[in-house]
Amino acid sequence: MELRNVNSSNLSQIGFDIKTNTLRIVFTTGAVYDFFEVDEQLFRHLLQAPSKGKFFHKYIKNRYNCEIVK
Repeated sequence: MELRNVNSSNLSQIGFDIKTNTLRIVFTTGAVYDFFEVDEQLFRHLLQAPSKGKFFHKYIKNRYNCEIVK
């Protein structure tokens, strides 16, 4: 999965695996999470969001199953 650097105070990188619909988020703390069954369109909206952290909290956090990768 290719990770993209993002300009955010909470998120440092995001990536998406289209084959498994998995969203990976690397937080500025160094924590890495995978979120499952995420639509590719949501990933694209996250990339375009003016505030990645606000978008994450509103549309992703506590809405998708996830696991800690690191």
